[in-house]
Amino acid sequence: MRFLFLGDIVGRSGREAVFKQLPALRHDFKLDFVAVNGENAAAGHGITEKIYLEALHSGIDVITTGNHAFDQKDALIYAERAERFLRPANYPPGTPGKGAAVFTTAKGARVLAANIMGRVFMQPALDDPFAAAEKILASCPLGEQADAIIIDFHAETTSEKQAFGHFVDGRASIVAGTHTHVPTADAHILPQGTAYMSDAGMCGDYDSVLGMDKEEPLQRFLSKIPRRRFEAATGKATICGLAVEISDRTGLAERLSPLHLGPHLQQAMPDFWN
Repeated sequence: MRFLFLGDIVGRSGREAVFKQLPALRHDFKLDFVAVNGENAAAGHGITEKIYLEALHSGIDVITTGNHAFDQKDALIYAERAERFLRPANYPPGTPGKGAAVFTTAKGARVLAANIMGRVFMQPALDDPFAAAEKILASCPLGEQADAIIIDFHAETTSEKQAFGHFVDGRASIVAGTHTHVPTADAHILPQGTAYMSDAGMCGDYDSVLGMDKEEPLQRFLSKIPRRRFEAATGKATICGLAVEISDRTGLAERLSPLHLGPHLQQAMPDFWN
């Protein structure tokens, strides 16, 4: 099975890059499943239902989020009916939406996708992410109820992300970190077969500060005074993510590669899909 996970979409430029190029990527690489973090897709702040539907139309199978899941207030409403929208599973009981779901690929494979948020330096402070993962994996084990399992672990610190990866190693196909918007250089397969990357990066304009127009973040560092709301940068976006080949037999990773497509960053493409 061929999986592509894309990091946080930031603003219009990130949306347009992903929505325009994904159909060709899906066709050329013969992708079985595409997951994308969309929590910054609406001008850098949350994701609207309209953008969510546009994402599905472009060929995305599931949209994950994080601490900005409900920045757009209509998310509190559409999260209940949007089958392919995930918010962190460790939100308290009663939170709209769901944190994990099973999807069926065109070839009939069962894919469990889960969204979990870390707690170190993160707000809001959610329930224990490790306990949430244990509950999800116990209810839908790899090789039994799921042919593949992909987890978006949305967290600030690399230490928490790495610890989480080792916690689920061998029980999940992929753990892709999100939130920090910078692709890390540690994509590898863990000892028990889980594909891991501390942060998949962002799909947005890298001539920015984490996808936001440079002026206001720089001004705040210099003066300590907020002048206006952060606004998403509007330059040409780079698509960043993680490409993974998963065994049809075991559901574990066999090969992986970062994907960087666009300006500013060194290009990276999975040569094992050519």
